Amino acid sequence: MRTYLILATALLAAFILSCTPAEKDHFGDPVMLSVTATGKVTGPRLSERDGGDLILSWMESAESGTDLKYSIYDGRDFGEAITVVTEPRMFVNWADLPSVNHVSDKHWIAHWLRYSADMTYSYDVVVSQSFDGGRSWTEPVAAHADGTPTEHGFVSLHRDPEGVALLWLDGRDTVGEPGENALDTSMTLRSAVITPDGERVREQLVDESVCDCCQTDVAISSSGPVAVYRDRTAEEIRDIYVARFVDGAWQAGVPLHDDNWKIPGCPVNGPSIVAKDDRVAVAWFTAANNTPSVRVAFSNDGAATFGEPVEIASGRIAGWVGLAIIDDNSLAASWVSKTEAGDNAINIRRLTNGGRLEPVRTIATTGQLRVFPQLAFYEDNLVMAWTDEIGDERRMRIAQVPVL
Repeated sequence: MRTYLILATALLAAFILSCTPAEKDHFGDPVMLSVTATGKVTGPRLSERDGGDLILSWMESAESGTDLKYSIYDGRDFGEAITVVTEPRMFVNWADLPSVNHVSDKHWIAHWLRYSADMTYSYDVVVSQSFDGGRSWTEPVAAHADGTPTEHGFVSLHRDPEGVALLWLDGRDTVGEPGENALDTSMTLRSAVITPDGERVREQLVDESVCDCCQTDVAISSSGPVAVYRDRTAEEIRDIYVARFVDGAWQAGVPLHDDNWKIPGCPVNGPSIVAKDDRVAVAWFTAANNTPSVRVAFSNDGAATFGEPVEIASGRIAGWVGLAIIDDNSLAASWVSKTEAGDNAINIRRLTNGGRLEPVRTIATTGQLRVFPQLAFYEDNLVMAWTDEIGDERRMRIAQVPVL
């Protein structure tokens, strides 16, 4: 009798599973879009304009230097390509991306990197503002005043009551002679506000030792700005930290999660953060314990605390993550993985605020060795932008992915 009961139970379980609908993929087929670009393209970046439109900016080679250009996405296509500046001394890098951002009404701001000396990693963060909706731009000013021929970059921007706040990696301390404590000459994380008059105010040292070249990111919760970045300890633990802006200043950063990734060099793999009201989500890459993975953690109190992370991908993972809010209950994460052929695959996955995962969708593959895709959501579509190398040419690719 016991044997029959076990068999009947197994058959019933199999029947129930066979009647359970397959896990639904909520993404439609990608539609490829285009933007007019005639030169070699590097570093596309997406930002949002009030009303939901997306601003796509990129660097493009020009006869007298490098152009910083932008185009606006209206939910269907990208419009004309508009040049912000042609910079003879622009620092061009696949991971350290300039940006064009809408501030308010006709007020826009753009930032890029400009060589400060004839050395590979000596450049400043400079900003220019527009007060006619991005048609004309002011003379650029530096976001910092240290004057050292060192690296400054990996910038995140957000609105501030006095203008626009910038957060960046600052190498002014790296010019000293190394001592017993390597952190005495570490990369630092700093901030300042640029007013509409171009003045620099409220400069602050946020963290005295951070990873040298991992992207930063900032989102605005109802509790205020929240920054994420990769920290660096004396033991070379390089985990993701969270800093909150409270009472007019950045508070000390704290670990988002104790991955305990010990690595003696920078992985060039920063986090991504999104926020809506007091709900905050952060995605990041880690290879702690020699196990590459992408994780997402959620907060319901404006990033004061976070729950245990959800692993959304592991295995042959390169990282370079993105996040975009889809609706009140879900978001999309993107990342890059390695194919068996050695190419880079660009992936997206939808997950709920509770951590339920939907199937992985690979949007495209690229033969480019290093690629940092951009991800945003607008009017029922995810938009992704990245660069691809075809022979000696580097072109921008843009995918519009319907969310069903």
